[in-house]
Amino acid sequence: MVRTFCLLAPVALLLSSLSPACAAGVKIGDKAPPWSGIIGIDDKEHSLADLKQAKAVVLVFTCNHCPVAQAYEDRLVALQRDYRDKGVRLVAVNVNNLDADKLGPMKVRAKEKQFNFPYLYDPTQKMGRDYGATKTPEIFVLDGERKIAYHGPVDDSQNPDKVKTQHLRQALDAILAGKAPPKAEVLAFGCTIKYDN
Repeated sequence: MVRTFCLLAPVALLLSSLSPACAAGVKIGDKAPPWSGIIGIDDKEHSLADLKQAKAVVLVFTCNHCPVAQAYEDRLVALQRDYRDKGVRLVAVNVNNLDADKLGPMKVRAKEKQFNFPYLYDPTQKMGRDYGATKTPEIFVLDGERKIAYHGPVDDSQNPDKVKTQHLRQALDAILAGKAPPKAEVLAFGCTIKYDN
């Protein structure tokens, strides 16, 4: 797959850091790729269809080991708390197959951080490839029609004290108001997703 080469080739990796759309994957306005049968930390299978009542779905590609992903865990918990009553559902998914990122450690991490959202594990990495995710954390917001309405980071700084622009919250506020996000696509930053060959 083209996305794999994007992650493995050094020159392509440099290019991917300059452009939000490195290769294959979804674009703003595309229908969101569905998922089903993905095991969560609750040992149950999850699907996009489970979220049919949600006004918006925040899909977060993340993992356990990445310090950037770790820096955003509390912010994701706060975001789900703040937007749950507005009809927003956050779903975190990990597609890395490193030992630190497998289902057992995911359960431990979620309990420690008191995740208030599903945390799913896709060892096939199909979800990541379908969406074209390359970083942890990396956000895809699905609107009420389940089209991609926002793609990018949570905000503009790993350090919460230096955040100036709340990209994800601005996007959600616009979507819930029936408007387009002020910036629909922003370059995500974080650790590189470790795709298997």
